[in-house]
Amino acid sequence: MRPDAWWAQPLLIFVGLSTFIAYSTWAAFQGQHYYSGPYLSPFYSPEFFGDSPHSWFGPKPSWWPAWMIWSPALLILWAPGGFRLTCYYYRGAYYKSFWSDPPACTVGEPRKHYRGEQSFPLIMQNVHRYFLYLAMLFLIFLSHDVWKALWFADSSGKASFGIRVGTIVLALNVIFLGGYTLGCHSFRHLVGGVLDQLSRAPARQKTYNCVSCLNRRHMLWAWMSLFWVGFSDLYIRMCSMNIWTDLRIL
Repeated sequence: MRPDAWWAQPLLIFVGLSTFIAYSTWAAFQGQHYYSGPYLSPFYSPEFFGDSPHSWFGPKPSWWPAWMIWSPALLILWAPGGFRLTCYYYRGAYYKSFWSDPPACTVGEPRKHYRGEQSFPLIMQNVHRYFLYLAMLFLIFLSHDVWKALWFADSSGKASFGIRVGTIVLALNVIFLGGYTLGCHSFRHLVGGVLDQLSRAPARQKTYNCVSCLNRRHMLWAWMSLFWVGFSDLYIRMCSMNIWTDLRIL
């Protein structure tokens, strides 16, 4: 009975998430062109094992099964992927757009029974708070990548300070991911928990208010960070393949 275009938002979400899932899966299995000079794709950071200069412990490990496709991204993408998959906002987004549960308010859904998130597999959504801890750790790794993206080797091999377009791309990636992660409902509960009255802890109340400000734009941060982390990988990939030129700013 709704005469408006109620289907537009779930359709756009379906297209947006499907595009990102397809690209990120393709990029993760490539195992090449994920670094360029001091840049490392956020899909591959931290690189525990790999062939790039950014690898922590050297090339592909000997214990990796010979029958399995190898890519450094496969060791770490489960953590940020799990954080987004169990995110409160993304749950509502893909429940509506992929499962029509329901696709919009006052619109029927193709099921008669509602079990909520109290049974398998949706009960696994409750591990979101633990993925939050991992996501915060990844922010540290990605911030260090920005620091490395400030140093470029000259013709003699000596590293010198500089800022290029890629530096800005990786810095914005950390800002958007930080806004999304630190605006998470679970982080808000973590900051505001334990105490019955935040007014008794002024410092924590200010932090809580700051997190709440990010949380009010959680959907915006979620989409900005999703788009930008994909673009960051694409930018580094294009530079690695010499399709795009990384212009120097400073």
